[in-house]
Amino acid sequence: MTTRHFKLWLKLLLLSWLCLFTLTREWPPFGDEYYRITQLVGQRQFDFLSWEVGAIADKAEGVLSNYDAFLDEASRQQTVLDYLSLIQQSQQIESQINQIYTDPTVIDPAAATAVLQTQLTQLRSQINDLQSVAEAIVQDQVSQILVDEKFGVLGQAWPPVMMRMTPLPSLLIISPRDHIERIYGVSLVPGLSAAEMDALETAVFEQLDLSALVVPIGGMGTYPAMIMETSSINWLAEVTSHEWSHHWMSFFPVGWNYGDPQVRIINETIASIFDQEIGTRVIDRYYPEFAPPPPSPETTPPAQPAPPPAFDYGAELAATRVRTEELLAQGDIEGAEAYMEAQRQVFLENGYGIRKLNQAYFAFYGAYAAVPGATGSDPTGPMLRDIQANTHTPRAFMEAVAPIATFADLEEIWNEITVAEH
Repeated sequence: MTTRHFKLWLKLLLLSWLCLFTLTREWPPFGDEYYRITQLVGQRQFDFLSWEVGAIADKAEGVLSNYDAFLDEASRQQTVLDYLSLIQQSQQIESQINQIYTDPTVIDPAAATAVLQTQLTQLRSQINDLQSVAEAIVQDQVSQILVDEKFGVLGQAWPPVMMRMTPLPSLLIISPRDHIERIYGVSLVPGLSAAEMDALETAVFEQLDLSALVVPIGGMGTYPAMIMETSSINWLAEVTSHEWSHHWMSFFPVGWNYGDPQVRIINETIASIFDQEIGTRVIDRYYPEFAPPPPSPETTPPAQPAPPPAFDYGAELAATRVRTEELLAQGDIEGAEAYMEAQRQVFLENGYGIRKLNQAYFAFYGAYAAVPGATGSDPTGPMLRDIQANTHTPRAFMEAVAPIATFADLEEIWNEITVAEH
């Protein structure tokens, strides 16, 4: 058996094993709080079973056909860019159709969009034809960078890079009202309207006395990973790397304990740091024309420091969380919720359209501590960035953080690494 065929069968074996693993579900007991939530969600809950079966079948077919292996590198790059260009065109047409349907002056929107609908159908057919091969190429490109960074087994990234671009479910995040903590997350079908989201959030609030928010996501660590359709190769490279890092971490304590709120923040922050490293390397090697230009050196120093921004979104969001936590710690739940709504109005006035700002908002966005702001005074992000700065390579960074099973583990590893380097 050749090395190439061995790798193909290795991928198929892993797909089969993960199919059985992913499709195993535990049902909550009747009357349990989570069961009541799923009753409120009803038919709006996303059907992972059907999606996994379809995605795994498509990936198995792609692995066996292996079309991309017969293209040279220039053709591979162009295939991906052509695919992303088709997605961009389809998104532009969808936007035009939506604008027509929301224009009250258009009497017959179906007739007005007939030509556009035909164009969209043709584009979607072209996208479907190219999807499997374009995804396989991006998977291989990310995989090669991972192998170069010592994440390979027999010349193959392990676990294999697998992703599927697809309409993503939104996520219903639920937190207690008396403190900020993600206690439940329920995946919902794509395409819910703002009115449907608000009605569901209100039902959870009124019937269960919990804070709820429906949020969009850019990717999900299923296997294959679910990734939102995009026309940006930079974003695609990052998110593919991000979701792969979740697959890798699932073999270590930092992935096993994902259900713990603190470890979830650590896990997501690690993935956000890692994806920037690997995504940048993918672009530099395979799509250098899309690499951001290096900062131009200043020939003359500025006469005076640039004035601070009139409204610092990150600083204001961090201050909002800190004050909210103070009010909740004092037992003033209604005061905290009134304060968050007042702050939401401030964000709106400054051009930041936050639909709802509540405990569930911070419970979700606070999980991504690599981005300053939503985590308030949480030291997770700075500590992990310190570890990254002192480990020097993506492999060394991931090995350093893999044993983390608690926040205390993070503190211990941070102390060891930062003290050793200084």
